[in-house]
Amino acid sequence: MYAYIKGTLTQLFPTHVVVETTSGVGYEIQTPNSYRFQRYLDQEVTIYTSLIVREDAQLLYGFMNEEEKEMFLNLIKVTGIGPKSALAILASSTPNEVKYAIENENDSYLTKFPGIGKKTARQIVLDLKDKVIISEEDSGALLKDQTVETDGQSPIIKEALLALEALGYSKRELNKVEKALVSEPVESVDEAVKKGLQLLVH
Repeated sequence: MYAYIKGTLTQLFPTHVVVETTSGVGYEIQTPNSYRFQRYLDQEVTIYTSLIVREDAQLLYGFMNEEEKEMFLNLIKVTGIGPKSALAILASSTPNEVKYAIENENDSYLTKFPGIGKKTARQIVLDLKDKVIISEEDSGALLKDQTVETDGQSPIIKEALLALEALGYSKRELNKVEKALVSEPVESVDEAVKKGLQLLVH
């Protein structure tokens, strides 16, 4: 229904962003990692979207590019994979990384994500191995060197941990990540989230 939404990025939250169109409507869009959009705050953006209608809600999911959107749509077609699990996978992996894991039947890579057990990982491979195509260029790493104004690292790490918790990681896992992040210099929430995901997944 909504192929993409173009407008001004007005707000960032751990689980979603808000984009206001020229008509004055603000769209709440669930994203894999909202802080990827941090450098575009108060600027015009184009977010590729997919509307999912449930009995109790209509949720709009948004992505950096069409490749990421396509991977999300493929993942949620797999038995046992819901939108939240698909977002968690894409938050710490590029579409090509997921495709490589599927192509190589790397179940252990897929089970590192929250909510993905061995059975579900195997189902992902079985359902998608013949449907995904690895592109020549990995378009997932689009934003780098983002910075924000802050009085210290604590607010950054706090926001990053909220984002990781929203993706489904447990308090126990986040406690370990927090200790590691405190000891490392991070200049933005996006950087902290990326480092946290690296520690959790790899």
